[in-house]
Order: sequence, then structure tokens, then C-alpha cells
Amino acid sequence: MIQNHLFEAATSPAAEAPAPWPLDPARLADGWRPLVQAFDQSDTGRRLVAVLHARRGVGATVYPQRPLRALELTPPEAVRVVILGQDPYHGPGQANGLAFAVAPGVKPPPSLRNIFKELAREFGRAPQPEGLLDHWARQGVLLLNTSLTVEDGQAGSHADIGWQALTGRIFDHLVESERPLAFLLWGAHAQAMRRSGAARHLWLCANHPSPLSALRPPAPFIGCGHFRRANEFLRAQGAPPIDWLGERC
Repeated sequence: MIQNHLFEAATSPAAEAPAPWPLDPARLADGWRPLVQAFDQSDTGRRLVAVLHARRGVGATVYPQRPLRALELTPPEAVRVVILGQDPYHGPGQANGLAFAVAPGVKPPPSLRNIFKELAREFGRAPQPEGLLDHWARQGVLLLNTSLTVEDGQAGSHADIGWQALTGRIFDHLVESERPLAFLLWGAHAQAMRRSGAARHLWLCANHPSPLSALRPPAPFIGCGHFRRANEFLRAQGAPPIDWLGERC
């Protein structure tokens, strides 16, 4: 975790952070830009950007290079399914800005392998793993982590620097949508984001796909059937299903 004195130094008036990383508005889908710019101009946003630049300034390796990539690939008006993760993978070359996804050519971590396993179980055939989650994002699956950066080898290292002020607002913006959406919440962290009074949406809850919990009761991830159930929900709304297997990649 970030030490207090580093946080204080990063948030002092002298710690001016150059733009645009990590909040590069030029890359964002238009519909997300006002929300991100409002965050960027807030006290919390300024502190977060200063912390990230300060950490890199003292030699910390921060992943991913494009923290808001999920907001580049999936405009708000295109969102049909929301999958909520916790924070990016913390190994070299893994995180690519989409929850649960890895960069091309990187060996899938255990959680992602279990996602592939559940896809194969539901649809009776293996998915096309290369580029699959990018393919989901372009179909309207928002793959959002609640913390959008992490330091090398330190899971959860940026959990308390302010990202939730942005990602929570993104999540609430989608919950407030009049369009019925499917929310796939895997694990206690994601399920804590569930909102009451939003019955028009589909809320699907299961354990996290991590090997530590994927097969455990009360709601094992393996066998949850969420991908098929989300497609059934979309069809009922008159919307096309998600190509979860990447057959049209």
C-alpha cells in the first residue's frame, strides 16, 4: 500500500501532475467525457492524478498504461451488460484496462481461465480467447474495475487513492439509466455495489471466478449460467445477444 508520507507529498501544492495521463479525455467515448472531466477537476481527481505521477516519479511501476480503456471501447449509450472487477492484474504485461482481461499474447490468469471454463460449460464449446474481452467491450459489455490502477506486484495498492469516486459514479450513472441492463456481480466486492430500487435491471450474483472461490458455495461461479441468462434477458428486451465465445471476432 502507498505510504502516508508519499500520499501527502503527492497531494501537496508542489506536486503538479502533467496531463493527460491517466485521465486522457481525447481517447474517451464522447458520452463519458463530461463525467470524467468533472472528476478530473474535482479535489479528489486532482489528488489521485498527483499521487499517480508521484508514484511513477519515485520509480513505481503502475499498470495499466490506459486506465480508462473500458470507457474508450464502450460508450455509455452502448452499454448493455456490466461486469465489475476489483483492480487490475499486477503482473508485468497483464492489465490492459478492461476488468479480467489481459493484453494480447499474455497467458490468461486463473480467474480468466475460469471464465473461459464457464463459457465452455454453458455453450458446449471453447471460446476464442485471443481478443475475446475486447470483442465483448465492443458489443456493449462494460468491463469496469472499481480501482483502475495498481502497482507492480502489489494487489490492491491503489484501492484507497480515490478511483471509487469516479467508478462509483460511472456505476450509478448506468444504474440510473432507463434502459434495462444486465449487471453481472462476481464476488462480495462487486455485490456490495448492487443498488436497490432498480428492478428494471437484471442483477446476477455469484462467487468471484478466482480459484479460491469459483467452486465454493453458496453461489459457485462455475455453473452460474450468467452468460446465457444475460443473453436471455437481452433478447427479452428486443436486443441482440452478446457473442460471448468470440465467434464473430
